[in-house]
Amino acid sequence: MDTPQYRRVLLKLSGEAFAGPQGSGIDPAVLGALANEIKTTRDLGVEIAVVVGGGNIFRARTQGGGGIERTTADYMGMLASVLNALALQDALEKAEVPTRIQSAIEMKEVAEPYIRRRAIRHLEKGRVVVFAGGTGNPYFTTDTAAALRANEIGAEVLIKATNVDAIYDQDPNRQPDARKLPRLSYRDAIRLGVGIIDTAAIALAEEKRLPIIVYGRAERDGLRRVIFGEHLGSSITAEAPALTEVIHD
Repeated sequence: MDTPQYRRVLLKLSGEAFAGPQGSGIDPAVLGALANEIKTTRDLGVEIAVVVGGGNIFRARTQGGGGIERTTADYMGMLASVLNALALQDALEKAEVPTRIQSAIEMKEVAEPYIRRRAIRHLEKGRVVVFAGGTGNPYFTTDTAAALRANEIGAEVLIKATNVDAIYDQDPNRQPDARKLPRLSYRDAIRLGVGIIDTAAIALAEEKRLPIIVYGRAERDGLRRVIFGEHLGSSITAEAPALTEVIHD
C-alpha cells in the first residue's frame, strides 16, 4: 500500500525492549534503533504516542513477591517507566524528533502531567508523546495504561512490539507445540487468557472497538510495515472470526 493505513497510533513498548541482549538496563544501540524506527514512521505523517514499561529496571510483580509490598512495588515500577521515557526522549530528540513526556505521576521538573487535550495538541503539532508512570495507580499494568491512553487520545490502533513474534495459545518458549493465532476476537482473546497482553487492556480496547496488533520487535522495519497495512504477528479485532475449536483448556 502507498499510504499509511492509520493516522494516529499508540505504540506500547515493554521495558525489556530497551535492554537488548543484556536483559536489563538500557542498551544505547537498541534505544537508537527504536528512535530511528519511530522517526521514520512519524516522517510519513503518522501521529505517534508511546507507552513505555519499566521491566528492564524493576519488575513490580516479581519484586512484590519477594518481600516488597505490592503497592510499593507497583509504584517503583511506574518510576522505572519514567526513566525509560526520559531515555527514549533523549534518543528521539538526538534524531531531531520533537518529543514530550507526560507522566501519570507528577514530577514537573522532568515531565508534564498527563493532560488529555494537551497530549492531543502535541500530536497534532507533529510531536511524539511518551506516556510514563502507567495509569498512576497500583494494580494496573502498562498494557492497561496503553489501552486507556489509546482510547483517550483517539488512536486508531494499539500496536504492541514484544519479544514474541505473535500471540500463541501457550507460551512458545516453553511449549514447542504452541499454536500461533493470527487473528482473534476480543472475546476469544479474553477467554483464552493469551497472556501476552493484559485482559483488562483487551476489555478497554473492545469498548471502543480499538484494534490491537501484536508483533515481534525483531521484525525489520516492523512498525512501518504494520502501519502500511502488512499483517505481522497477530491482531485482535471485533471483526475477527470466532475460533471454531477450543485451543486451550
